Order: sequence, then structure tokens, then C-alpha cells
Amino acid sequence: MTPRGLRWAGAAAALAVLVIFPQVVTKPFPRHVMITIFLYAMLAQAWNLLAGYCGQISLGHAVFFGTGAYTSTLLAKHAGLSPWGGMLAGAVLAVLLSQCIGYPVFRLRGHYFAIATIAVGEIIGTLMINWDWAGGARGLFVPIKRPDSWINFQFHESKQNYYYISLALLLLALWVTRRVERSRLGYYLRAIREDQDAAASLGIPVAAYKQRAMALSAGLTALGGSFYAQYIFFIDPDSVFPTALSILICLVAVLGGVGTLWGPLVGAAILIPLGEWTRISFGGTGKAVDLLVYGALIMLVSVIQPGGIMALAQRGRRRTG
Repeated sequence: MTPRGLRWAGAAAALAVLVIFPQVVTKPFPRHVMITIFLYAMLAQAWNLLAGYCGQISLGHAVFFGTGAYTSTLLAKHAGLSPWGGMLAGAVLAVLLSQCIGYPVFRLRGHYFAIATIAVGEIIGTLMINWDWAGGARGLFVPIKRPDSWINFQFHESKQNYYYISLALLLLALWVTRRVERSRLGYYLRAIREDQDAAASLGIPVAAYKQRAMALSAGLTALGGSFYAQYIFFIDPDSVFPTALSILICLVAVLGGVGTLWGPLVGAAILIPLGEWTRISFGGTGKAVDLLVYGALIMLVSVIQPGGIMALAQRGRRRTG
């Protein structure tokens, strides 16, 4: 079998294991950990489209996550719209918001761009805290509907269906990234990442392609936000708009390897179980031990191989032939 055939066979076997997993493991906690891994891998993959492939380091992606969460919840609460419809509406709204944000902030570069995205995130988070119709600082509960049904996007008896939905969202993010990688858009984004002045001199409309990357990234992130709201049943500005969430999404991708297809999934598979383990071992939020370990891992990877674990694995594979 050719190397490509082996890779496809391995991917098919891994997918089969993931599909069978909830049928074999029926306890809620392992399923919750897997759902969280899928969610953060998807969010990191969405961030990777903008930062990894286009080179625009955003630290304000929680804005799009919160937009998806609030849009689906508010539409369900005040208009009775199905959460599936709210999820699509949240993605559309996040894309529109990304274009409004992108127009001014893409005039900045490097650290200034990253700082601007933090500022935008803080402004929108503060606005949501003071918006009483949207629950203000108290937050919102997702309207509970029984019995369990796919139409209502609510499953109170088991996490199994949430597991499959989060897995489907992750596969969607991987498929979109794969399509971008092999398209003209992907080549243009990588050219912008390497040297945007050189890309512009070759006739690439840099600003337009940055906007496209941000739109894709924002739409996928909003889907994750809507899923989070339906899974947790409660949202507030501190849980869906914090800068800490944006940084965690960034850390997941950086650890695994930015600008790669599988890096965000590898990063999530390491960091999320680690965070859950520290939370269980030390109680509450884990006494920030997870953050200490996150920092140590990032420093270690940065020193040994700045490209992340995927680059480290590729280097090891080249050495072994």
C-alpha cells in the first residue's frame, strides 16, 4: 500500500474508533471530555485559518464565539426559533461582524493587530455586560424543552448526541481547512503570511483575502459558540466573551502546530484532558495549575520546535527516514 493509502486507512480507522467510542464508553465524564476536545479543536482550527495560514494573530476570537452563543439563545428565547436556525443566524451575524471589525484592524500589522483584536473583544464584552435585554451581567438560560429531540437540539438523558454533533462540527472545520489548503485561497493566504508586501506586489488583493480568511474563521467559531450554549444551557459575558477564552484557543493551536491541518486537534487532545485533570485533582478551576502547565509546555515547544508538536513529529520522521 502506498504512503497515501496508509494515511487514509489510518484516518478511516481513527474515525471509526471515534464513532464507536460513545457506544462503548457510556459514563458521562469521558464523553464530556471528548466533547470538549472536539469543541476546542474546532475553535482552534477556525483560529488557525486566520492566524496559521494568513499570519494574522487574533486574540479576540471570543467575540465570534459569544456572537454565536448569544444569537442562537436570544432567538430561541424571544422568537422561538429552532437552535439550528439560531446557529446559522449566529454564523451569518459573526461573518458580518468580522467584516466590520476587519476593515479597520487589518490596517494594522503584527503586535498592533493583536492588541487591536484584544481591545475589540473587551469593548464588545463590556457592551454585553451592560445590555439588559440580552441578560446583562446576569446572563441567560437557554429555554428548556422536553422531550429530547434533534429539532430542539436538547438531549437531557445522555451526552451521546452532543458527542456526535461536536464531532461533526470538528469534521466540518477540518474539511473547510483542507479545502482552503488546496485552493487558490490557501496559496494566497500563505503568501500573505510570508510577506504581504511581496504578495501585494504580485497582484494579490491582500486586504480582500484577509477579510475572507476572517469571515471563514468567524463563521466556524460562531458555530462552536452556538453549540456551547445548547450544551451548557447557560451563557453570560464572562463565559463566552473573555479574553482568556481567546488565549486558550490560541494556545491549543500553537501547541499542536499553527498552519497545519492536524495541529489544533493534537493541541486540544493534550491541553483539554490536562485542564480537566487539574480541575478534578485540585478542585474548582484547578488553582490555575493547568495554566502553569500550559505555559511550561508552550515554552518547551517554542524552544525545541516553534512550529509546535506537528513540526516536531515531522522532524523526527525525517530523521528516521
